[in-house]
Amino acid sequence: MPLYETVIIARNDVTQQQVEGIADAIAIQLDTDNGTDTGATVKKREYWGLRSLAYRINKNRKGHYLLLGIDTKPAALKEMERQLGLNEDVLRFMTIRVDAIEEAPSAILSRKSDDRERGFRGPKPSGRFDSGRKRGFDDREEFRARDDGDRDGGFRGGDRDGGFRGGRDLGGEE
Repeated sequence: MPLYETVIIARNDVTQQQVEGIADAIAIQLDTDNGTDTGATVKKREYWGLRSLAYRINKNRKGHYLLLGIDTKPAALKEMERQLGLNEDVLRFMTIRVDAIEEAPSAILSRKSDDRERGFRGPKPSGRFDSGRKRGFDDREEFRARDDGDRDGGFRGGDRDGGFRGGRDLGGEE
C-alpha cells in the first residue's frame, strides 16, 4: 500500500489530549474502514506542540501541530480527509505521498532537541553602554535631573503664592 504523511493543525483552545484523540479516531477509522479490515496503519505519530501560525486562520494565531505517517489505500485516505474536513477542531491538514516513512524524529522535533542541548553559553557580557555600575531606583537620570534644581518635584502649576486660581482668567483685577 502507498505511504502518506499528514500534518494536522488543530485549534489552540483544545487540549493536547483532544488532539491525540483526533489521531486515535483517525487510526481507528483507517483500521476498520466501512466495516472491513483494510490493513491500514498509522506507522508514525509525532505531536509537535502548540506553535504560532504564519497567519490567522479562523481567528486563531496558534495551533496544535500533529504529524502522522500512514500506510493505507487511496480510498481510505480520501475518507480520512473527508472526516478531518468535517471536524471543527481541525483548522488545516495536508497529506503528501512519500516513498518511505522515516523512523527518526522529524526536522521539527530534532530542531527542538538541538535548542535544549545548547544549555549554558557562559557569562552574559556587559551591555554596550553599561559602565558596570549597578543603579538603584533613585539613580535614574530623570530623578537626578529633577532633584538638581526642583525641590517641589517639578510641579509648576498655580500662581506665585502657591494657590490656584479657579476658572478662566477674564482679565479682571486680582
